Amino acid sequence: METSKGQRIYRAIMLIIITALLSSLMTAILVNERFTSSSSIDSIASGDGTTGIEKTLASIRTILENKYIGELDDEQMLETAIKGYVAGVGDQYTVYYTPEEMDEEYNTAMGNYVGIGIYMVANNTEGTITIVEPMEGSPAEEAGLQEGDLITKVDGEEVTVDNVSEISDKIKGEEGTKVKLEITRGEETFEVEVERRKIEVSHINSTMVEGNIAYIQIEDFDGGAAEEFKENYEELKSQGATSLIIDIRNNGGGVVDEAIDILEMICDKDSTLLIETNKDGEETEIKSKEDPIIDVPIVVLVNENSASASEILAGALKDYDKATIIGVKTYGKGVIQTLYRLSDGSGLKITTDEYCTPNRNKINEVGIEPDIAVELDNGITEMIDENDTQLQRAIEELK
Repeated sequence: METSKGQRIYRAIMLIIITALLSSLMTAILVNERFTSSSSIDSIASGDGTTGIEKTLASIRTILENKYIGELDDEQMLETAIKGYVAGVGDQYTVYYTPEEMDEEYNTAMGNYVGIGIYMVANNTEGTITIVEPMEGSPAEEAGLQEGDLITKVDGEEVTVDNVSEISDKIKGEEGTKVKLEITRGEETFEVEVERRKIEVSHINSTMVEGNIAYIQIEDFDGGAAEEFKENYEELKSQGATSLIIDIRNNGGGVVDEAIDILEMICDKDSTLLIETNKDGEETEIKSKEDPIIDVPIVVLVNENSASASEILAGALKDYDKATIIGVKTYGKGVIQTLYRLSDGSGLKITTDEYCTPNRNKINEVGIEPDIAVELDNGITEMIDENDTQLQRAIEELK
């Protein structure tokens, strides 16, 4: 039996923004998050190594005060300066967050979402925001928003090539507040006001295929994914499932511990699930602490957008011959980010570790090769689609 979310559009997660979730690099951001207190980073920040920067900024400030014809926004200038400073590291995953952005990033990774509940594509080149799908039971669905609707204005501000990212961010906001959207649907243009609420997002879709094969699609590894995976597997097992397909195609990652918890359900107790290496070359081995509860033939479906925590899962299962990997080579994101919250509520997300598989196979910028290479010949529109050549090959393998 399928989950209550039904057969939703099989969407390209790497291009989709959940308005209640995130607006970030490559959309799904390909990030594994762990959370750390700010004490160590605050002590570093209190040092006196920024004298040169302070002098330069003071000189620039003096010139601007004397020559610039407009008003200076000190808060905005400081925020922009810090973001640029951190961006100067040259690592796409290392970023500075304002207090508001930090709260959003943390809540996203922990599975706490507030918004109107739509999947959307923000096209920076064309200056458009397109609704891919309203989430089931969401305020957006209740307001009548539909797949294919174009969002042309948000609270009266028009969507353009220059502001599409900023405008898409404006759709998000605090629980209980409302946002006014101008919608274009075909030849019709109209306004709709939608309340922002806490959104219950399912990380898992599941069903039975070909009689006794359990199919579980993991959309992300945000907080709660592992428990939801376990519940879905146990339900399908009670229906007579004797084998399992785990679909992590287009899954850009999430929280490391969620992937580890799923591996614990499959891999032997005391087996190494992940090897992490920090900047000093110190290694940490993450080992399974529990006896496995899943002992059936498994196929894992992957593609070029399976990244980060997805590669942790696929890599370990491949190394231990716990699953057959089918699809195409994965993305190749084998570094972990840690979130540090500063005393003012702002934060840093820093690439702190590189990881490899239990057999010490490198993942970063390499990816994981499938055991059986299968290209996706045709586009698919449903969770279970007869045109899905990769899924059909998985079913064939398990039969």
